[in-house]
Amino acid sequence: MAIQGLFIILGVMLGLMFLGVPIAYSIGISSLAAILTCIDLDVAVLTAAQRTFVGMSKFSLTAIPFFILAGNIMNQGGIAKRLVNFVMAILGKLPGALLVTNVGTNALFGAISGSAAAAAAAVGSMIRDGAEEAGYDPALTAAANASSAPSGLLVPPSNAMITYSLAAGGTSVAALFMAGYVPGIIWALACALVAVLIAKKKGYKGTEGKFSWKTLGIATLQALPSLSLIIVVIGGIIGGIFSATEGSAIAVVYSLILAICYKNINLKSLWKIIVDSAKTSGMVVFLIGVSNILGWVMAFMQIPDAVANALLGLTNNKYLILLIMNVILLIAGTFMDVTPAILIFTPLFLPICTGFGMDPIHFGLILIYNLCIGNITPPVGNTLFVGIKVGRTSLAKVMPYMLKFYVAIIIGLLLVTYVPAVSMLLPQLAGLA
Repeated sequence: MAIQGLFIILGVMLGLMFLGVPIAYSIGISSLAAILTCIDLDVAVLTAAQRTFVGMSKFSLTAIPFFILAGNIMNQGGIAKRLVNFVMAILGKLPGALLVTNVGTNALFGAISGSAAAAAAAVGSMIRDGAEEAGYDPALTAAANASSAPSGLLVPPSNAMITYSLAAGGTSVAALFMAGYVPGIIWALACALVAVLIAKKKGYKGTEGKFSWKTLGIATLQALPSLSLIIVVIGGIIGGIFSATEGSAIAVVYSLILAICYKNINLKSLWKIIVDSAKTSGMVVFLIGVSNILGWVMAFMQIPDAVANALLGLTNNKYLILLIMNVILLIAGTFMDVTPAILIFTPLFLPICTGFGMDPIHFGLILIYNLCIGNITPPVGNTLFVGIKVGRTSLAKVMPYMLKFYVAIIIGLLLVTYVPAVSMLLPQLAGLA
């Protein structure tokens, strides 16, 4: 019954998605289709409505709309330019200085805004003109921009981690936030290394002259208010001063004050930001509510147990099981967004991993890292296509460079997967795991 239910869910869901049905409706309808093989329609519909309401009524879910609003305010608030200057002052002497600056700024701006696509758009547009003047290949610039943008989703505050916490049954958000730093840095360093090696081969040099402490000092002072958002919000959450939900509200107030001080926002633009944030939040929250039906159906039909038995039937070697999971997640990430994929695969794979002793925090970082790669892979890869559009180039020209970045990023994935300390060291040192 369990395997039959899984095939019904996947078959109906993929069929509906192929027809263009929104992912939230696809998840709900496929879940109902599976459960109807076991219980009557009236009971199934009533239970589905109850599970949707329960899924959307969790207090911790409030953090997501606030972080979305804070990110959108940051996107319009003149933050990116100051971060670009700050990173350029530090990394400007390296070969391919603008490429490396793009990578470093994406990691910072993505963490502040909570959106890889926003980072690729905001930072990429600022780097593009300078890169063209310096004679950089536009396809390489776009590849460096797109490939590095998802690193910010691993560095907190991260809506993906909050979603995973809900899907995993309440894994500590503070611990997940702390665990994301090293994987996020690994992703950014992998992209920076590839950018430097390609730039060196092409003869792209760093900025002329000696390193200037004065320039760095000025750039740091200008960027410090923006960087302080991460320190205030994450420090408060990890230190137990306030919860993730309270921290998200503080992020909104802080980012709004900053945007007003920078004079990059007015009442008209603020209203548009609020409306856009409400629309995005509504989609995300409804998706989480509907996915609660899927979680209940899987538990009722014992699908996770069946999947675990199937994988363990192939091998009982946990390293091979993790490799198989990575392959499945990488493939799924190519055609699914991060949030629905987290909600679908967490109840499937988490019980297997905890069964052989893996910490849910470690699994969460593996899952999110995998799905972030989907942000930069065709055919869906919205961050990749944002990078291409901003870079004024084409997929055919960008992909040869992207392949090099993929290799480095996947090496980082293997480190996150097979070296638990990469994810667990900081939470353990902080007493959160």
